[in-house]
Amino acid sequence: MAEEEIDAQQDGIQEESEMTFWGHLEALRWHIIRSVSAVFIFAIAAFLNKDIIFKTIILAPKSSEFITNKLLCRLSEFLSLPSLCIGNFDLKLINIQMAGQFMIHMYISAFAGLIVAIPYVLWEIWRFVKPALHENEAHHASGAVFFSSLLFLVGVLFSYFLIVPMAVLFLGSYTVSESVENQVALSSYISTVVSLTFSVGVVFELPILVFFLTKVGMITPMLMRRNRKFMIVVVLIVAAIITPPDVFSQLLVTFPLLGLYELSILVSARVYKRRSQEISG
Repeated sequence: MAEEEIDAQQDGIQEESEMTFWGHLEALRWHIIRSVSAVFIFAIAAFLNKDIIFKTIILAPKSSEFITNKLLCRLSEFLSLPSLCIGNFDLKLINIQMAGQFMIHMYISAFAGLIVAIPYVLWEIWRFVKPALHENEAHHASGAVFFSSLLFLVGVLFSYFLIVPMAVLFLGSYTVSESVENQVALSSYISTVVSLTFSVGVVFELPILVFFLTKVGMITPMLMRRNRKFMIVVVLIVAAIITPPDVFSQLLVTFPLLGLYELSILVSARVYKRRSQEISG
């Protein structure tokens, strides 16, 4: 009888763990469905507002009338740095595919839906992960959704208003010879804008990533401080590539990115100190 009771208990435990696994899988499925639905709804809204999405937002950085380019021209007059002002520049785009413009309209609508829905998607991820955390861990990570969303949107805006115009100006006007004229495909321009905007938004998530990596002991503030010089070199190289050939433009990009790295070091130091106290205590 004792053996039968033990076997029954083991079967009950196995059945409970299987039910728990399938329960988590079901919960994850609904989190994914709600997230995709939010992206889809915002994508439809973007698709229906084509003029705002393209004329006012996506295609604006390619012109000298873009707000950043105007401000840089005013700043160039104040600082006596003519290289900051791009002058009369308007990148001409061409489409060489029959369904090219329609497919790009669909693509940009989906991308816009994702950008707007990011806070909600992160909230759904947090709702799924939270039950698996200890009460203390959940308390310390309670602001993760807000700060993740804020950092991502700040990164997107930083890229769109500063990095994208500079990159478009440099890449769109660069020539190897005067006899070669630039005729930029619409898909190439869209790819550049989207990749720069989204990638910088992800890069601005660095403090959140550092928070969790320090929490699990994969990195330390000491390690980040030792690699500070390497990071400075990397940021300077990236800034030199995407900005006009003057020091001031490079610094406009370099300082915010280095400030982000320093903020990540402070986050890592705080988490490392708290983790060390918990281990020693």
